[in-house]
Amino acid sequence: MHHATEPVIVTRDLRMRYGDRYVLQGIDLEAYPGQIIGYIGPNGAGKSTTVKIMLGLVRGYTGEVKLFGQDLSEEAYAYKRRIGYVPEVVELFDNLTACEYLTFVGELYGLTYEEADSKALRLMAMFELESVYHARINSFSKGMRQKVMLIASLLHNPDVLFLDEPLSGLDANSVMVVKEIMTQLAAQGKTIFYSSHIMEVVEKISSRIILIDGGRIVADGSFEELKAQSQEGSLEQIFNQLTGFHAYKQLAEQFVSIVREG
Repeated sequence: MHHATEPVIVTRDLRMRYGDRYVLQGIDLEAYPGQIIGYIGPNGAGKSTTVKIMLGLVRGYTGEVKLFGQDLSEEAYAYKRRIGYVPEVVELFDNLTACEYLTFVGELYGLTYEEADSKALRLMAMFELESVYHARINSFSKGMRQKVMLIASLLHNPDVLFLDEPLSGLDANSVMVVKEIMTQLAAQGKTIFYSSHIMEVVEKISSRIILIDGGRIVADGSFEELKAQSQEGSLEQIFNQLTGFHAYKQLAEQFVSIVREG
């Protein structure tokens, strides 16, 4: 692929070890503005470790990681304001109201309280949630929480966005809205790393798919390119072929036979 622009993220021979186990075994990738990257792989493949390194949350890796042209080892914190992230675990903030949580995150990323508050309320209203802006998050449904998380990740207008299962718990209309938001953000030159186990969605929305397995990148390209290389029809089939997960039919048969006993 030829790019006139500079990559926003570069990793070279990125490795990470926990004890005597390598979680990442040499990840080389370059991500460019305007790409929606489907970032996929089995559990434990190293996906979340890669993301946490890029976010500056995990140290102790070897190899090179550059964000916006700056090496992460240089203790550069300014880049964090250009990154948005929805963490998997948000139970910590359950007792906060949506307002408290969103203004807290906004200030963390360098907005003033007033800016964060005004923007958060308007974005909540876009999802028809302004009436619960001052309600506690622990009273929210899964879909409502998901919308709050999405707003939190975008409040500071980041250039790179990491989204982990961003559609989980959303109703059909909200799914369409959120997909369209991602398309429009990418069109404005933002880079989106989209991580999900729902292959049909990844297949549809990604301009590029990176499949990681056993700490290595085992596929990287558009869905069309991956399909041509593997001679498989769907991303799910490609995924199963490349990660060697062929036992699912047998597992399902055994499961169903146990269910039907008696």
